[in-house]
Amino acid sequence: ALYGMVLALSFLPMGILAPVGGIIADRVKKRNSMVCLDFCTAGLMAFYAAANNTFQLVPLLVAVLMLLYGIQGAYQPAVQASLPVLVSSENLMAGNAVVNAVNSLAGVIGPVLGGMVFGFWGLQPIIYISILCFCISAVMEIFIHIPFEKKKTTGSMFATGFNDLKESFGFMFKEQPVLWKVSLAFSSVNLLLTSLIMVGIPVIITQHLGFAPDTANRLYGYAQGAIAAGSILGGLLAGVFSKKLKLKASPFILAGCALSILLGGFAQQVLKGSIAVYIVLVIGCSLLLVMTTLFSIQVLTCLQILTPINLTGKVLSCVLCICMCTNPLGQFMYGIVFEHTGSSTYVPFYAAGLVMLVICFFTRRIFYGIDQLMEEHTM
Repeated sequence: ALYGMVLALSFLPMGILAPVGGIIADRVKKRNSMVCLDFCTAGLMAFYAAANNTFQLVPLLVAVLMLLYGIQGAYQPAVQASLPVLVSSENLMAGNAVVNAVNSLAGVIGPVLGGMVFGFWGLQPIIYISILCFCISAVMEIFIHIPFEKKKTTGSMFATGFNDLKESFGFMFKEQPVLWKVSLAFSSVNLLLTSLIMVGIPVIITQHLGFAPDTANRLYGYAQGAIAAGSILGGLLAGVFSKKLKLKASPFILAGCALSILLGGFAQQVLKGSIAVYIVLVIGCSLLLVMTTLFSIQVLTCLQILTPINLTGKVLSCVLCICMCTNPLGQFMYGIVFEHTGSSTYVPFYAAGLVMLVICFFTRRIFYGIDQLMEEHTM
């Protein structure tokens, strides 16, 4: 429950600040906002390094993680809004796949290197390396050229921000209502499936499979790597099949996500050996990440194609806000669920998988309609 609460609190600012980042991305040079946010991240890590031995650990971690995720929430709209002005529409999915693959690769290499450095020298060197990396990143971004057209500002900063958000939600709900519908489908994946493995996998491996603490921690590290590798594979597949992969295939991808999570529940209920349960569970979760990554790249590309350039940052940030708000909700929910399921840890997997299959059935027409709209926009 504590783990789920910490994750939930950490993700809240990410969802709240995403719309702010979208407004900034459309009104300020995207390069400048990314440079400032990277320097802010380096400064925050420097503060944590100085305060690590001064404050209580859990409150300090929650505060720092909330700020880090908040910065990430403001950062992502600038990155995603840059792609449509840098890449042609027919290559947009491939561009998104490259960005996703780089992020996923960092998700694999980061924990491995971090674990090695932590094992030999502790936490402080990791923090110092992080400060250096973000400073280098900020300096590199200074030399990036991203086309930008300045928009006229009327009224105060708060009035401008409010009008921008009103314009974005008006576009989503009135001009292109399919956008909020596909956003809800994406949100359901975060709420039901991604949150489940983020909270459930460490709990199951470290508390319910009977491994010794050292072995459980090591196996959890391997599981993280395998799941991240699934995300990389999903990004690579999206890049390879970017010309052929249509959004009307999304219901089948979501059905595959549901079956992957049901496989994890089946392994926990039926298989007897701890290692067998662990292997099948990790395979199921890795397959889930392959398909959720494919789906997320499809959705992101759809949003970028159907949204005018002058609204891209704001609309994407509103969608990201809707989707990211489901992460803390799901993590908090599953934290409580796993606190009370006892040894029946397979039950949440069955419930999530079955609900996702129902969602697949009711959203299939939406995805067929969006596919036709995208073809019209790219002609």
